Amino acid sequence: MKQLISLVLMVAFSSVLWSSYIILPMSDDEQRDHLKAYGITYWVLENEQEAYWLLNYRGGSFAFKNIPSFEKECKTRGVSYEIIPDAQFAQIRESIADPEVNQDVIKLEKAPKIAVYTPDFNARGERIQPWDDAVTLVLTYAEIPYETIYDREVLEDKLAEYDWLHLHHEDFTGQYGKFYMSHGTKPWYKANQQKMEALAKSLNFNKVSMLKLSVVKKIREYVEGGGFMFAMCSATDTYDIALAAQGYDICDKVYDGDPQDMAANENLDFSQTFAFKSFKLITNPYEYEYSSIDHRARKVKPTSDYFTLFDFSAKWDPIPTMLTQNHTRTVKGFMGQTTAYHKSLIKSDVLVMGENNSDNEARYIHGTYGYGTWTFYGGHDPEDYRHFVGDPETDLSLHPNSPGYRLILNNILFPAAKKKKRKT
Repeated sequence: MKQLISLVLMVAFSSVLWSSYIILPMSDDEQRDHLKAYGITYWVLENEQEAYWLLNYRGGSFAFKNIPSFEKECKTRGVSYEIIPDAQFAQIRESIADPEVNQDVIKLEKAPKIAVYTPDFNARGERIQPWDDAVTLVLTYAEIPYETIYDREVLEDKLAEYDWLHLHHEDFTGQYGKFYMSHGTKPWYKANQQKMEALAKSLNFNKVSMLKLSVVKKIREYVEGGGFMFAMCSATDTYDIALAAQGYDICDKVYDGDPQDMAANENLDFSQTFAFKSFKLITNPYEYEYSSIDHRARKVKPTSDYFTLFDFSAKWDPIPTMLTQNHTRTVKGFMGQTTAYHKSLIKSDVLVMGENNSDNEARYIHGTYGYGTWTFYGGHDPEDYRHFVGDPETDLSLHPNSPGYRLILNNILFPAAKKKKRKT
């Protein structure tokens, strides 16, 4: 009889266990490590289990079935979690479904396959380029796997193998970051230029700028076919500059050996771009700036440099709601070669998701192209206000609750929220 009672209790306990949920609360005072919480959710998807993104609920929390290995992983990674019975999770979903409540439940179905666009010599650990990449830093910290690709793979149509593509601090104009004046004599600059010229030649391009234009067009095809593209820092404005200036040589002789075409500025084709319009190129090859897109004349002091995230309707605008999930609506600003965008130069169909309204600048913007989407995020490193060339990498263990880095991770999980339908 005792054995029968023990068996019944064991079955009952097992039933409760397997019908319960784990919630990762994401509000400011409830989560020890916001960044690793994304990694846990990604790991659940990798294990072929569904997860739920509770938009605007306790800071944009995550939930998934309570499986012992999942709870163990939360403990191992130091992520705050709660276990609730199935009935309570159903009540949460019911309360979220109230049309008067600006919340929603998004089912995450499959871990997106991630590609980071970076030179292969960086991927091999040579680190010729003396700067880090915020996205690879946070992916590594959150323990989210990714693969690296560069120009050769893009031109060989390897992008179709990935759901999400990241571009960071890349110069798609062929001007090597316009570092000539400040770093043109440095060994790393010369080595980078030599490697890029050799790569262009090996791919049958006479100039690096021509190679980069072909890469930009391939990436546009990827987005049009259903891909998700995310870019930061100079990869944002130089991407659109390359598209608008195609057909004209905008590189001075210090970059490609011959003079630039001064007619380019009057013949930019803004119909080709994702985000920006009516901008002017900075033609001085010695000036560390590409165009008027970047808000150079900023009047914001470092101590008061913040931008505000917009509130969107979770039920009617789920995509921008996902991309702006955070435990605060005010995010600390940070500099980059491209820091912020003049709002007057942003196309009318582009969605501004974060701005510093007092200085008339946008920091975080989003749009669609064909079947896919793109997101541009100004600045270089959300936890290093003015990251200089050669500075050490940011230690994210010191910033586990970074709102600025959360915006990056929102973009990484976003593709899991819908099944891909790639255009053929």
